[in-house]
Amino acid sequence: MILNAKKESYERCSPPFEERVEEGSFSLDAEWQFQHDNSQMRYFVEPDKTPNFDLRNGYSDRDIQGDENFIKTLEHILQWILANKSELMQRTAASSVSSPLADFDFVTSRGRLTKVFCTPYDDELEWSLAITKFQGVFYINEVETESACCYRQNRTESHKENMYWGYMFKQYTRADEVDGVPDSTGVVTYNEAFCSVVRTCLSDHRLLFSGEVDCRDRENAEAPPACYVELKISREINTVKKRSKFHRFKLLKWWAQSFLLGVPSIVVGFRNDVGRVLSVRTYRTTEIPQLVQGEYRSLAWKPEVCMNFCSDFLSFVKRVVIEDDPHVVYLFSRKAGSSVTFTEHRNSTYCFLPDWYVTEMR
Repeated sequence: MILNAKKESYERCSPPFEERVEEGSFSLDAEWQFQHDNSQMRYFVEPDKTPNFDLRNGYSDRDIQGDENFIKTLEHILQWILANKSELMQRTAASSVSSPLADFDFVTSRGRLTKVFCTPYDDELEWSLAITKFQGVFYINEVETESACCYRQNRTESHKENMYWGYMFKQYTRADEVDGVPDSTGVVTYNEAFCSVVRTCLSDHRLLFSGEVDCRDRENAEAPPACYVELKISREINTVKKRSKFHRFKLLKWWAQSFLLGVPSIVVGFRNDVGRVLSVRTYRTTEIPQLVQGEYRSLAWKPEVCMNFCSDFLSFVKRVVIEDDPHVVYLFSRKAGSSVTFTEHRNSTYCFLPDWYVTEMR
């Protein structure tokens, strides 16, 4: 049994997708440790349209904290679930199932869903998702592919500097306090993060997942996630080929990331080859598909295809993952240009639900 990943198979009306509702949030400190608070919340400070930010500032001598090679797991959202177990139980009191997650079918992170969303339009995209069923809930974790591992272990100095540039753009455009100002001279930390936990429903699939949030718009009084802002950098676009690539691939991924979490706007700093941000543009998440389709109709990606593929993938998981046991993992894999396949593993290194979580949930 396989799942076809060709985009033509999913060109139909969009499935129902409920508004994302924030259930809670948490922070990650400089040691990548879970903190059940909003200590890492940052506030957006709108820059000039032509700011001339120097993203290379401090790269050679600044204190950089954190490990860019850190592989993310589901551990932090599991910690959030346990920290909010009693509140979740109260909301499911009317259910016949005695579980704090009785209202959900899937628990995962935004990053896993983003890869699934983008699959029909990226023939080169490869991923492996380890999925286990426990107390009726499907947990989706990511397993690093061989190609991803090779890329991570062989990053060039240029790649490492480009990662730093992304964090520096955030230094220039975020403040620690709601009435504060950015500090572009401070310590750059790769591990610190503020994460939102949202619930939604795609078709009949009830989802609970977490995602990193760059900052909050201090001028926006709406409730989260409608007040959140995503920050990105990209190379300046000065040719038709670069523009096409930007619209077809980069905007697809950015749209999927923000659309999934319910983040309404993406602020992009366009930089030159020596790390100077020459211009800044804000994209409304909901308007990105129309922007792309208006310019590249024959080659444009369609949001309904992304949503339909994700919905069908989750249905595929429900059909395949039958055994309810945290020691049984089904590994779903997608190779470049191929369909989605799966293998079953028992008591293997793919098991990922920690004993402390399983024990506390029983």
